[in-house]
Amino acid sequence: MLRVLTPPLGYHLAGSVGLLSMGRHDPCARFVEGTFWWTARTPDGPAALALTRVGPDLHAEGHGPGAAWVVERADAVAGLRDDLTGFAELAAAHPVVARLARTHRGVRLPATGQVFPRLLRAVLEQKVTGKEAYQAYSAIVRKFGAPAPGPVPALWVPPDPADIAAAPYWVLHPFGVEQRRADTLRRAASVADRLERCADSVEATARLTALPGIGPWTAAEVVRVAYGDPDAVSVGDYHLPNMVAWALAGEPRADDARMLALLAPFAGHRGRVCTLLAAAGMGAPRRGPRMPLRSFAGY
Repeated sequence: MLRVLTPPLGYHLAGSVGLLSMGRHDPCARFVEGTFWWTARTPDGPAALALTRVGPDLHAEGHGPGAAWVVERADAVAGLRDDLTGFAELAAAHPVVARLARTHRGVRLPATGQVFPRLLRAVLEQKVTGKEAYQAYSAIVRKFGAPAPGPVPALWVPPDPADIAAAPYWVLHPFGVEQRRADTLRRAASVADRLERCADSVEATARLTALPGIGPWTAAEVVRVAYGDPDAVSVGDYHLPNMVAWALAGEPRADDARMLALLAPFAGHRGRVCTLLAAAGMGAPRRGPRMPLRSFAGY
C-alpha cells in the first residue's frame, strides 16, 4: 500500500523522523539504505511504515496487517501535520532562536498517535545513561515484541503492553532494569488502553503523571512524540536546563526554574525551541565526570 505525500519546501526527513529513533540501531525505528522504517502495533495488527524521499515527494509504504493504519497516519509520523502557526513571530524575538528557526526550518515534530511505545522507552531512560537505557530497551523489545512485517529482518514490532503488565519484576531484571522502573513500567502497561484513548496531550499528561513513578519529564518525553506537542518541556532533565541557559543567555549552568523563565517568551512552542537547540548541538560546556555505567542485573 503506497501513499505519495508532498512535504513543504525545505522539509528534512532525517531531522524530523530522527526524533522517533533511539539511535541508529533502534529495533522499532531506523534508517535502512536511505529509507526510514517505523513499526507499530495497530488496531488491525502489526505493521511497518517505510518513508522514502523520491524527488520532491515522500513515498509512504505500509506492510503487514496494519498497513492501512500506518499509511493513513504517515503524514503525522513524518511530521507533516506539525502546526508552526505563530512560531516565526515568537522566534524573531531572540536572535539565536530566529537563526535556528531558519537553519532548521525543515525539522518538523512527528506525531505517532501511540503512547505506550514511547512510554516504554521513556521509563527505561529514567535516571540512567543513554547506553544503559538503549540496552534495556532493545532487549525488552526483542523479548516481548515480534519481528516486523516487511523486507527488513532487523525490525521488530513494539511489545504488547499486556505482556509486560503480566510479567513479574524479575523477568526485567536481567535486562538491567531495577525494581523501581520495572514496577513503573508494569503499572503503566496495565492501563495502556486508557492512555491510548486520551484525546490530547493535556489529558495524556494528567493521566501519565497520576501514575506512581511517572513525573513531568517522562510525560513530556511521551506527549512530544505521541501527540507532536510543540510546547512539551522535559522538566527534570539532566542536560536540558544547561543547554537552554547557555544558548539563550550565555549561562553555563541553570536549574529548571531558570530554564522555564528563559523559555517563557516562546509559550506554545517551548518544546520546539528545545528540539531546535538539540538539533544544532548547542550543549553547554561540560564540567565534571560523566555518569558511570552500571549493571543492575548483577545486583
